Amino acid sequence: MQKPRSDLRPNTAEYETTPLVKATGFREYDARWILEKEINLLGIQALGLGLATYVHEIRQTPRIVVGHDFRSYSLSVKQALILGLLEGGMEVLDIGLALSPTAYFAQFALDAPCVAMVTASHNENGWTGVKMGAQPPLTFGPDEIGRLKDIVLNGEGVGRPGGALTRVEGFRERYLEEITAKVKLSRPIKVVAACGNGTAGAFAPEALRRMGAEVIEMDTDLDWTFPKYNPNPEDHAMLMQMAARVRETGAELALGFDGDGDRCGVVDDTGEEIYADKIGLMLGRDLSALHPNATFVVDVKSTGLYKTDAVLKSNGADVVYWKTGHSYIKRKTAELGALAGFEKSGHFFFNAPIGRGYDDGIVAAGAILAMLDRNPGKTLSQLKTALPDAWTSMTMSPHCDDELKYEVLERIVAEYQALADAGGSILGRKIVEAITVNGVRVHLEDGSWVLVRASSNKPELVVVVESMRSDADMRALFREEVKPRLARYPEIGAYNQEL
Repeated sequence: MQKPRSDLRPNTAEYETTPLVKATGFREYDARWILEKEINLLGIQALGLGLATYVHEIRQTPRIVVGHDFRSYSLSVKQALILGLLEGGMEVLDIGLALSPTAYFAQFALDAPCVAMVTASHNENGWTGVKMGAQPPLTFGPDEIGRLKDIVLNGEGVGRPGGALTRVEGFRERYLEEITAKVKLSRPIKVVAACGNGTAGAFAPEALRRMGAEVIEMDTDLDWTFPKYNPNPEDHAMLMQMAARVRETGAELALGFDGDGDRCGVVDDTGEEIYADKIGLMLGRDLSALHPNATFVVDVKSTGLYKTDAVLKSNGADVVYWKTGHSYIKRKTAELGALAGFEKSGHFFFNAPIGRGYDDGIVAAGAILAMLDRNPGKTLSQLKTALPDAWTSMTMSPHCDDELKYEVLERIVAEYQALADAGGSILGRKIVEAITVNGVRVHLEDGSWVLVRASSNKPELVVVVESMRSDADMRALFREEVKPRLARYPEIGAYNQEL
């Protein structure tokens, strides 16, 4: 394989004959680039050959599922990836237009241990990427991505005979049958299905109807220009549209799906967003009553209420905090045999009997509808109100270049660790612990906390704060503590959104 370069410019002769692959596109648990600027189609082909080489290197069966999301260029990217996989001797099963969880399910249904899903997930147009795995239901983590990066960037890809391509027709129906079989509602819960004109529009409304819901479709026509808002159920624009539709229609809730359908966002019957960690706590309460002594895995951005909740304790539930990132939570959920894993970004992982261990936004939606169905006479807002009080911020992301963010974060972690070691305080409250498993999560004596970590898939840091006192105190933790502290670092830029 020709060794890729990172300094090519479009519209040059070399660009047409040489793979372009920027090293920073290899992230902690997937790969994402700005197409043409950071990777070209020859670079995608090199990625396919590198992935095939890695699969042979680990002695896994060279049989792989591929799919693509609904963006103007995703089919072309997938075809380039397939060329590389075929050159590397892989048997390729192409399931066509798909959600990421559709591709994960295909690993089980088609007896293929490997997967390569072409998607930029919730990233803006211009981005492309690939989510990969070689041991279902797991996807690659830092070790696998690191080795793949070395193979690709060093030109170590090896051509092999045996490449073959099969186009699998009609797999959408097989997937829909799988995810709807276990949820049969006793009443037609009225739900808004918001898809942001992304790929989930071809799957989610039909799935929810088959579960027995009354579905109000919202931006479900596929349109790769994303004319109203980016399909990201963490973004304010999408959530506000979902809330408005709930109020207009009298729906019991709105469920929002990201661009590749592996995440789910929730707005309740009053039009208020419920962050995914609080939804996870509600699901944990509901499911631990059905499955006593269950284990749940949650990421470090999640509310501290999991450890103190009386309902979880009475049901014998155990809760483990782990690194943020769908690959990390998925792997830990599988390792512990946990009933479920919850990530604040909206990834939900359910093991048997609910799911197969991977993140699927529609399976999560089904679990939420089933929870409502098991609590007749109670609205989603009432189930939320039954939780102990805690005020948690949105996930805020100040820009920081990929080449700089980890070094900058290291300095921030050291600063907070030194403050904790010196017995310091934040807004008059003593720091009791600084957890550094994933960035730094600083716990205060009243249970409040602040978190700063690096985004795993974008040139950003991630900031979350939670107060056990009030909404105003939560905002003060950000405005008077985290924001001014980070402002001292010139490498950190503007926030995507802030309090």
